[in-house]
Amino acid sequence: MNESPALRIDTTSTTPVYRQIVDGIRSQLVEGRLAPGDALPTVRDLALELGVHFNTVAEAYRLLSAEGWLDLRRRRGAVVTARDTPQAPPKARQIFADKLRQLAAQVRAEGLTRHTVADELDALSAELRGEN
Repeated sequence: MNESPALRIDTTSTTPVYRQIVDGIRSQLVEGRLAPGDALPTVRDLALELGVHFNTVAEAYRLLSAEGWLDLRRRRGAVVTARDTPQAPPKARQIFADKLRQLAAQVRAEGLTRHTVADELDALSAELRGEN
């Protein structure tokens, strides 16, 4: 039986639900919690589990398939595929830095303190470096 990825959906978020599903599954793929050959739940099963329309999950699966993460086949469902790490374009680091600064500004504007933002960035940094 297909095991469901641990996903949390925030229906009050401004981020569309399909995007939350894509982001959640992609995080698990990048972190190695989902590996090539792993089968994901059927579209309908995950939709029922999350309490969303099946077309929402189907769209998320299609996007992940277009990124090369999933192999989608009728009656077989979604299976994680082996994916080569793409070569980052020259401006990737600057684009990332700009997005990170924009996100930090957004959460600061929503009331998080500089200290809280810095603590979260430190925790993420340690995690990415394998220090946790």
